[in-house]
Amino acid sequence: MLKKVLVAVIAIIAGYYAYEQAPPNAGKSHESAIASARLDSAIVERRTDYQVGGRGTVIRLLPDDNDGSRHQRFILELESGRTLLVAHNIDVAPRIDGLRTGELVSFFGEYEWNDRGGVIHWTHHDPRSQHIGGWIEYHGKRYQ
Repeated sequence: MLKKVLVAVIAIIAGYYAYEQAPPNAGKSHESAIASARLDSAIVERRTDYQVGGRGTVIRLLPDDNDGSRHQRFILELESGRTLLVAHNIDVAPRIDGLRTGELVSFFGEYEWNDRGGVIHWTHHDPRSQHIGGWIEYHGKRYQ
């Protein structure tokens, strides 16, 4: 338990330090730095069912997952260099049209750890209003 707390504190301090070392107007807000540290902490601690936000660069587009609920899938590289799979439910939220590799995407959703770095899902509203809503932003448009 103490080890997990220590890892979380180190991740938060590292995020804060990175934020403080960035030149003024480097394009990263204080809130973004905190979100990045929270996400890094979730990855290190192997959390599941954990609400996080962040942003990353699309490095790979994957075929849709059509087994059960349909999901648009892609891999993001985070500012930390870590990678995450994003599984965006396109039965509930609109497809992100025109998504391309090399583009920046912001997100808010539920993190689930796996041995490949993890997956972000629940990037949409909940039609039953029983789960916190998530979203993806791409080119200034929010998909939820």
